[in-house]
Amino acid sequence: MVSPELLEILRCPNCVREKDGLLTLHRDAWLICQDCGRKYPIVDDIPVMLIDEGDKWKDTETDKLPVPPPAK
Repeated sequence: MVSPELLEILRCPNCVREKDGLLTLHRDAWLICQDCGRKYPIVDDIPVMLIDEGDKWKDTETDKLPVPPPAK
């Protein structure tokens, strides 16, 4: 599980310079940007905060996200 302290400081790397880039935790497995809708997987308790990774899941509906996220 990702620590609450880490969740407080993490921001979407795509949005953080122009917007808030706030992230919401979904099913303890995904971080979803409130601004752009990119979805970042949490693999082995480590958020994968790469824009390319968030892009892969952007068009996937939240309820269709695999839990746990696929590991590379």
